[in-house]
Amino acid sequence: MFKNALISVSDKTGLIEFIKPFVGKGLRVVSTGGTAEYLRSHQIPVIDVSEQTKFPEVMGGRVKTLHPHIHMPLLARATHPEDFSLLEEHGLAPFDLVICNLYPFAEALQSGQRGAQLIEKIDIGGPTLLRAAAKNFDRLTVICDPADYKEVSGSMEISLAHRQKLAAKVFSHVAGYDSLIAETLGANDFLSLSGEKVSELRYGENPQQKATWYRSSMQGLHQAEILQGKALSYNNLLDLEAATDLVRQFAKPAAVVVKHNNPCGVAEQDSLVMAVEKSIAADPISAFGGIVALNQELDAPSAEILSGLFLECIVAPAISSAAKEILVKKKNMRVLAWPGLLITPSSKSVRTVSGGFLLQDVDVIRSSSAKWIFHGEKPSSELIRDLQFGEKVCAALKSNAIALVKDGQTKGLGMGQVNRVDAVTQAISRMKQQFGDLQNSILVSDAFFPFPDSVEKAAAAGVKWILQPGGSIKDDEVVAIAKKLKVNMILSGERHFRH
Repeated sequence: MFKNALISVSDKTGLIEFIKPFVGKGLRVVSTGGTAEYLRSHQIPVIDVSEQTKFPEVMGGRVKTLHPHIHMPLLARATHPEDFSLLEEHGLAPFDLVICNLYPFAEALQSGQRGAQLIEKIDIGGPTLLRAAAKNFDRLTVICDPADYKEVSGSMEISLAHRQKLAAKVFSHVAGYDSLIAETLGANDFLSLSGEKVSELRYGENPQQKATWYRSSMQGLHQAEILQGKALSYNNLLDLEAATDLVRQFAKPAAVVVKHNNPCGVAEQDSLVMAVEKSIAADPISAFGGIVALNQELDAPSAEILSGLFLECIVAPAISSAAKEILVKKKNMRVLAWPGLLITPSSKSVRTVSGGFLLQDVDVIRSSSAKWIFHGEKPSSELIRDLQFGEKVCAALKSNAIALVKDGQTKGLGMGQVNRVDAVTQAISRMKQQFGDLQNSILVSDAFFPFPDSVEKAAAAGVKWILQPGGSIKDDEVVAIAKKLKVNMILSGERHFRH
């Protein structure tokens, strides 16, 4: 049983329920400032740190646990009798339980705090005592996460393996805390990836691959509530990410269907039910077994349409009560309510490579029609909206990518091809399969056309407008062919590769 505890926490969740039984059995508690007041308010006897150190908390609480009378009882080694003799000489008892979590730096950053206010959320004493306690896991137990109270609560003896596991979590926790501070202050020569485990996944992309889900930010997909269905899989999470990344870019009601990490049907309409209908109709074959993301609360009429399909997941900022009643019949369909869906979680993206990782800014579509270069007719405001819609969709497809769109709906998508002609051919084939010969459609390309052949194929399929970045040494030749074929060519000046 624990005899002597040091407690200093910002997150007080579950603390009283955890500590009271131990105090009832004689546990001595040393604590700091606000934590000590909180414990006393719940009738738990506390010895102030200043009484333990014989030195007052100073500098507004900046210095309180940084004292030998705190760290000697933390670092005294079980295998060194002289350490305990030294403690006895100074009238100190060794700590065998440490409960500490750090100032809420991430929360302060998320809430918009900056400057001196944010700097004060950088914990100094907390990481120091946590590291000291974790280093000495051979004889003491350290807890940094309220979620771990349950597995320690009521235990008479904590095994060495368990103490080591808790100590490892401490070092990981402190490393992540410091990494976020370093990133916030502008570190770029040394970066580390850190995250908190959300859950173990059944497997990765394939059954023979082990996978785990971690979160590195307060804001993200881990905040979504799974209202029904099985636990999310590795592939579900990747597809949900692809779907939500795109759907949050639309201002009007929108629906995005994703399959194998690529959008296969997208629509932005005046109502959500129209967007759902048109996103499915864009490619109903590919939609089978897909994931649907919406940028508005899922209503009953839209839920009726979706309930008639085999889908892996549906995610929306909210799910209406009527929609829940409709979807509950589809027991295996995962339905997620994510209130923060429309908030962009991060401005950076990370991908691993052998021996390291790559960090880049998230691709944002910054080009506006005011900066476009027009070769041919000037499009109407309605056509510009379609062109901008198509550019967003095309930027979400794996390269080489082509998006054929019209009236706020994707008509044919070509993606992941090793040359642009194949991407155009694929998009036209899908368009013809669902819509037949469609005239006056819009084609958007994620990168320039190196040769006129793609433009010739597009013109033969009824395309009248093409939006592409430009930048090829053959731009003049490509534009000339477009003009000859009566296709209006627009150069955006902005590429959107997605490898």
